[in-house]
Amino acid sequence: MTLSGPITVLAADDHPLVREGIGAVLANERDITLVAEAANGREAIECFRTHHPEVTLMDLQMPQMSGLDAMIKIREEFPAARIIVLTTYQGDIQALRAIRAGAAGYLLKSMVRRELADTIRLVHAGKRHIPAEIAAELAAHVADDALSPREIEVLRLVALGNSNKQIAAQLAIVDETVKAHMTNILSKLGANDRTHAVTIATARGFLGV
Repeated sequence: MTLSGPITVLAADDHPLVREGIGAVLANERDITLVAEAANGREAIECFRTHHPEVTLMDLQMPQMSGLDAMIKIREEFPAARIIVLTTYQGDIQALRAIRAGAAGYLLKSMVRRELADTIRLVHAGKRHIPAEIAAELAAHVADDALSPREIEVLRLVALGNSNKQIAAQLAIVDETVKAHMTNILSKLGANDRTHAVTIATARGFLGV
């Protein structure tokens, strides 16, 4: 335990079973206690204001407000907040956004049972923790050209099954501009075709929150 007692933790995730799992893992740790739970980003902010947890576990994709937006808001109000992103998502873009927003740790949900408690202790001690596989993803793409907001917008419409003509109509641009965007997207992602581009972009987190 710390000198002031157990490390207090807030768990924000929209799936009750995930929160129950976190509670079960932490119930076995004498030096860590779960003090609050939230089911969406807005609840997470309110819970943080009420309980001032020493460490917050934040899912990225939640209803009403994403975990990323909630994290940004919390750290605007409480710059010293220590937040661990807890997600099923290994995409490097998601990780990068979370880290840039101030996340001190990044943990896949599949790692909860074996790594959650130690990650909380590390982050509480002022250290950062990024699993090796996520760090490797970041390193592998660090020199890549990022997709522009417009390219992401085009690719989201592609993912929904829209043709170039339909995308042009929705974005109020000409077909040739859509084709140019697609050429750039394929090049940046190293994709063979539109479907491949959507698959890669989804895996890397471009089409996430």
